[in-house]
Amino acid sequence: MMLAFFNVLTLFLFINLTYSQTTKCQNRAGGGEADWAIVYKAPGQDNGKIIEANDAAAWNNGAQALSNRDQHSFAKALEHVVGDHQNAKFLAYNNAPPGVPSIKTKSNSKGVIILATNADSAAWVVHTVPGFPAAKTGYNWPVAENARGHLLICLTILESQINAIAASLLLVQPLIHYNDIPKTETAGMPYFNKLAEGKISTLPPFTSRQTIRTQSGAAPVTVHIYSKSESSKYGEHELSFICYFWSKSTFFKV
Repeated sequence: MMLAFFNVLTLFLFINLTYSQTTKCQNRAGGGEADWAIVYKAPGQDNGKIIEANDAAAWNNGAQALSNRDQHSFAKALEHVVGDHQNAKFLAYNNAPPGVPSIKTKSNSKGVIILATNADSAAWVVHTVPGFPAAKTGYNWPVAENARGHLLICLTILESQINAIAASLLLVQPLIHYNDIPKTETAGMPYFNKLAEGKISTLPPFTSRQTIRTQSGAAPVTVHIYSKSESSKYGEHELSFICYFWSKSTFFKV
């Protein structure tokens, strides 16, 4: 009888450990999944304002200061970016990588693509915060950035949407500072594999319009991603990245 109890307990713990990885956006307090979430932090604020799919009627105060390590949307969504989980993998890009002195890059893009290796589950986080998040070193919001305004967007997506995101990112040439997504997960994603390997196209077209949808079966949100790389006669490049995001109650241009 006692042996049977421990077998059940072991199975229970295994199930919880298996499905506890976070590869989806999170609600205001980080206590549940959300199809999408957006935080705007005005200059001088600690918490900022949040609007998310489960409460899309209005902006609300952030549940915690963004510097807190838990109990708010993006701390939970990035849990296995700043920490570790065997089934959560990601690619992170930032023109000001964590722990790297000032460097010159061709892009200002910042974000993280997260996926689960044991489920069709992924998230795309786009933000404006330099040096954030640092991979596998614990949640560490750069407090100096509280003086500045910032925007953070999280979209819960299916893995199949990642290739379209990568197609747009290829043109803006982001600086990738971490990637542990196994190639077995992206075998059918040629644009993602080019992005991960740093194979930037130098041939036309120099514009891209990609469309993705969030994962929600009931009310998915359509996101249009525009990217452009224009070459002047002097060989210099202008790079831009625009994301249009809307639902029934929200519209954003990023």
